[in-house]
Amino acid sequence: MTADKPILSKQAFWDVDMDKIDYEKNAAHVVEKVIERGKAEDFDNLLKFYGFKKVGKLALQANWLSDISINFCCVLFKVKPTDFKCYEKKQLNRQHWDF
Repeated sequence: MTADKPILSKQAFWDVDMDKIDYEKNAAHVVEKVIERGKAEDFDNLLKFYGFKKVGKLALQANWLSDISINFCCVLFKVKPTDFKCYEKKQLNRQHWDF
């Protein structure tokens, strides 16, 4: 880690004061928000700040990710959808059919 915080846009953090985020204590939440709502540059900066291995580990532990985000992470980190904690939750809480 080269700085005390990563350079991130407000796109994923529109609902919080970015100056008050503890990027070490809340790393899992930061990774989840950037994967789900951030820009490509945000994701690159996240990888530079936390490192590839840590981002991959935190992504697997995310409480919720969309199917698109899970698939993106599967390709990038070479894992299976079933490796994600949130994938198990999704299977237990099936959505209604979308007509």
